[in-house]
Amino acid sequence: MPESFSLPLIALLIIVLYVLSSIKILREYERGVIFRLGRVLPQPKGPGIILVFAPIDRMVRISLRVEVFEVPPQDVVTHDNVTVKVNAVIYFRVVDPSLAVLEVSNFLYATSQLGQTTLRSVLGEVDLDTLLSEREKLNSRLQAILDSHTAAWGVKVSMVEVKQVDLPDQMVRAIARQAEAERERRAKVIHAEGEFSASQKLAEAASVLQQQPAAIQLRYLQTLVEIGAEHNTTIVFPLPVDIFDRIAATGAALKS
Repeated sequence: MPESFSLPLIALLIIVLYVLSSIKILREYERGVIFRLGRVLPQPKGPGIILVFAPIDRMVRISLRVEVFEVPPQDVVTHDNVTVKVNAVIYFRVVDPSLAVLEVSNFLYATSQLGQTTLRSVLGEVDLDTLLSEREKLNSRLQAILDSHTAAWGVKVSMVEVKQVDLPDQMVRAIARQAEAERERRAKVIHAEGEFSASQKLAEAASVLQQQPAAIQLRYLQTLVEIGAEHNTTIVFPLPVDIFDRIAATGAALKS
């Protein structure tokens, strides 16, 4: 009798252990792609408690969190033949776990390699000034290209950021000289504009003084006040310029 009862008990114990070993717990950000006898189930399982009956079933865990991949520095030759080192950061996540398992063997490695080649090809089509000044447009273009290629893998590229651009020392010095020359040009233009505005105001002032001869006398007196405000021994005799015209006119009349 004890031996007859021991066999069902052992079988029941084996079944219980098998069911317990089949219990899998998936976190909120995880999904399980189940292969049953080699065929994938229509829908991934999770999150929570699921049953995976080995060896009939095989589960592949896929994380739905955003992955961050840093593209190592790439040697890029720009459109104007300048060699620079550029690195970038790619943000992507899995939106379809089944495609991420079925369509590509390793979606992380595939996305990283695609990011490196796309970075070199896109930045090689622009010149250095565009690379330095229009980085937002280049980021959007890189993101669109990568997203279009990874969509077939069930991967969504949400953002691409060009992180750093390393220039050769000769190019850094050339850019510094260019910036200095540009500032000097702006300074000369501003100075010329100031001189032009001042000449216009002086011409307007001369026109007003010419219409009112008494005003020039008031300006002479104002100048004397300004000079006399300082404690000095300078003596100033204001002499109107038009007095020479009067003297010349008088001399011409006497000669005639």
